[in-house]
Amino acid sequence: MNKLKLTLVRSTAGRLANHKACVRGLGLRRTQSTSVVDATPENLGMVRKVAYLLKVEEV
Repeated sequence: MNKLKLTLVRSTAGRLANHKACVRGLGLRRTQSTSVVDATPENLGMVRKVAYLLKVEEV
């Protein structure tokens, strides 16, 4: 299964509550934090929703 390396490059301050929840669900806490997640349909949906806050790399 493919994995994605996600880095939060923009702050969640002032964002919609469901966008903040997606960022937390992906395992990211503060700017420049990084997490590696499986490329499941659920995770890809969350990444798509908050893509404007993230840097995404395939691992």
